[in-house]
Amino acid sequence: MDLNRRGVVLVIGFVVLLQLCNLASANMVFQVQHKFNKKISLNQLKSHDTQRHGRLLAAADLPIGGDRSPTSAALYYTKITLGEPPNPYHVQVDTGSDLLWVNCIECETCPTRSDLGVPLLLYDPEGSCTSKKISCDDEFCTKTFDAPENSDCKAGMPCQYACKYGDGSSTSGYFVSDNIHLAKVSGNGQTTILNGNVTFGCGAKQSGELSSTEQALDGIIGFGQAKTSVLSQLASSKKIKKTFSHCLDGNKGGGIFAIGEVVEPKVKTTPILDDKTHYNIELKSIDVNGENVKLPTSIFDFMKNEGAVVDSGTTLAYFPDDVYKQLMEKIMAAQPDNKPHTVEELFKCYKYSGNIDEGFPVITFHFANKLPLKVVPHQYFFTVEDEWCIGFMNSNVQGKDGGDLTLLGDLVLSDKLVTYDIDNQVIGWTDYNCSSSIKVKDEESGNVYEVFARDLSSSHYPCSSRVILGLLLFLAVVFIN
Repeated sequence: MDLNRRGVVLVIGFVVLLQLCNLASANMVFQVQHKFNKKISLNQLKSHDTQRHGRLLAAADLPIGGDRSPTSAALYYTKITLGEPPNPYHVQVDTGSDLLWVNCIECETCPTRSDLGVPLLLYDPEGSCTSKKISCDDEFCTKTFDAPENSDCKAGMPCQYACKYGDGSSTSGYFVSDNIHLAKVSGNGQTTILNGNVTFGCGAKQSGELSSTEQALDGIIGFGQAKTSVLSQLASSKKIKKTFSHCLDGNKGGGIFAIGEVVEPKVKTTPILDDKTHYNIELKSIDVNGENVKLPTSIFDFMKNEGAVVDSGTTLAYFPDDVYKQLMEKIMAAQPDNKPHTVEELFKCYKYSGNIDEGFPVITFHFANKLPLKVVPHQYFFTVEDEWCIGFMNSNVQGKDGGDLTLLGDLVLSDKLVTYDIDNQVIGWTDYNCSSSIKVKDEESGNVYEVFARDLSSSHYPCSSRVILGLLLFLAVVFIN
């Protein structure tokens, strides 16, 4: 999720965390790749961060590209297929939003080419025999989307959407429904093509970065919990189970993405806090090499109510000022004779030639239900050329109660299998070799299938070690039937 993009769907939301533009998944497979930036500054890196239903079907496997290092990858994207006849669209994958939208035929400001080298295609509702425009009196618009009562949306008029982001870019258009074609896991390493019908945004106007050819894609696919997401839509139609897992290989790149119940390895879970748009969980304490970080009463109370956000769409980790300062002091105390220098007035970086895991402390975050998240140094440091930089930042992102949020991004989530069970409202993880495989259960047949690690990066766009990661948005969607 982009810390520089504050999502809005007809209503302005706050930051990255409350984007209302969404989409999701279910029991199918499609490739996910990452899009590479030209060299950008570390400053830009920070700005970029800114009930069960009767029949639950198969598991899904999603190959992913890139790795969690800010110096290696950029925004993650995948290819989906829409309409009849089916056409391919390349869309950015975003775990912090809830809407699927693609650029439409009447858009005059949409990019027609991309410096990523991927072909762009404008969606034409008239070109698909299964496409249907959604009107203001349609149930999706009145209940699922829940447009404001005082809006100008009247019966018979197109149901419109608008998303505005904090970096100044925006997208607007109207909703349509059409078939989406994805791949269901049918065996170990095998898939079959299945279809579903979803409602998504048809982008008629784009501004800012969304209208630029640089890093241009056909749209964005969100993976949040809201009713507008593909995940929620397909679950509502009894096609999917709202559970997905990811495992990012922090060493080799790539990793594992799967939809459905993970049978092996087992994970311990912690509750997702109630009434949250995103994946907020209660942070109880933090220790650095066993020494506790003091959480002031105000922060402790805030954590109990608002929690920390687990967000693989954010690259770095963000903390309230008091917590951030203590963490940095304890980290830097490990090398009293090797003072870090500040890069771009933001990042504390070291010239360090030794084993980073031996030279710096282990940090452990303790969550409700006694679930620890152990982060070793190479999981909170990232390299920039020949330097090691600490991937922690002082948070300026506030929750609705006014306190500074804690966000744990993909740097600290690497080398762990992380499972999001939305049906049961829990998140869990375990340390894991993400270059291996996991086992998932196909609930339709009862079979257990093996899902293997994938790295699509090397087969497509060459990655420069000088490229900086703006967002790690590798989560994706999977459907069935």
